[in-house]
Amino acid sequence: MANYRDPKLKVFTCNANPILARDIVDHIGLPLGNSQVVHFSDGEVQIKLNESVRGADVFVIQSTCAPVNENLMELLVMVDALKRASAKSINVVLPYYGYARQDRKARARDPITAKLVANLIEVAGAHRVITMDLHATQIQGFFDIPVDHLLGIPILAKYFVNKELEDVVVVSPDHGGVTRARRLAERLEAPIAIIDKRRPEPNVAEVMNIVGNVEGKTCILIDDIIDTAGTITLAADALVKVGAKDVYACCTHPVLSGPAIERISNSSIKELVITDTIPLSEAKNIPKIKILSVAPIIGEAIIRVHEELSVSKLFD
Repeated sequence: MANYRDPKLKVFTCNANPILARDIVDHIGLPLGNSQVVHFSDGEVQIKLNESVRGADVFVIQSTCAPVNENLMELLVMVDALKRASAKSINVVLPYYGYARQDRKARARDPITAKLVANLIEVAGAHRVITMDLHATQIQGFFDIPVDHLLGIPILAKYFVNKELEDVVVVSPDHGGVTRARRLAERLEAPIAIIDKRRPEPNVAEVMNIVGNVEGKTCILIDDIIDTAGTITLAADALVKVGAKDVYACCTHPVLSGPAIERISNSSIKELVITDTIPLSEAKNIPKIKILSVAPIIGEAIIRVHEELSVSKLFD
């Protein structure tokens, strides 16, 4: 893309995902904002803004992935620094929204941490949030500022369309993901199936049965987040047991913590397709994994917000 010649648009990044931030500004045609995020010896965060942001529309790119609390604190301090430096608007770009799974009181005396994080971002001084594939869409309502919710499914769907797979069935690994599976299925013009499972305790999933015809089919499992990969690998193995020909899996947010990589390596999954909302370390980047970039769609969203155009048009 040609250089974007508006000095009032500036994009900064913290330390969570600098490669994605550079890809985003390359797409827009801007230099990355000149700043430093440093830590004192006791762990305190210090932000240094090395250029003026007075009167500018500023976008801060920061996934609140692991280390979650450190990345969240960097973001909050950056927003405060921009506010005190007289930025006209502060737009927080959260490719991955940490704590999104703590969005309700599942048991008595549970916190609703996703709401707490929303409060912190607002109080720090953000005017808008741009995020992608929230674990629960109602989190948009936790904010009293505008939230632009970008979708990863068009990126994943385009990849699978180009693979020209035959006899495709899109599979939801649980009942909660049916809407997501249906959206992908519509783009692939494929039927869906659902895995009915019971979860006895956190991060432990037990597959019960499969609703839908998968025998002899190419199955594509879809989820928004893959964390320890227990659910997705059990689902893949269950599909193969009942006669699925090949099993692919995809997600927007590759948390991939704990035993995830080992589980994926040893599973029936032929290929795991992810995006770069969370950076993948070299040790985790195994041959089974294919990474797609969200930089173009986030870059376009930033331009549209800055120019006061519709963001939803990106998904028409």
